[in-house]
Amino acid sequence: MSDANLTRSMSRKACSPDNAACEGFFGRLKTELFYPRDWKSTTVEQFIEVVDSYIRWYNEKRIKISLGSLSPIEYRVSLGLAA
Repeated sequence: MSDANLTRSMSRKACSPDNAACEGFFGRLKTELFYPRDWKSTTVEQFIEVVDSYIRWYNEKRIKISLGSLSPIEYRVSLGLAA
């Protein structure tokens, strides 16, 4: 980490509560995006584009029942937290 001049985003090693959100997201990403496809003929650039698109959809457009059937962006706007 120090050689690459990076800062750790998680707290201590093997701290389950800190890792739960990331583990949940990556599990969902693999289940919904990665496993159902055949990636053999996909270039690295294409793969990055598909993953980026999925992350943007996940963060901005997916409908969540727990947010009153709104997307995360719609929910933030309804609370006055985003324009």
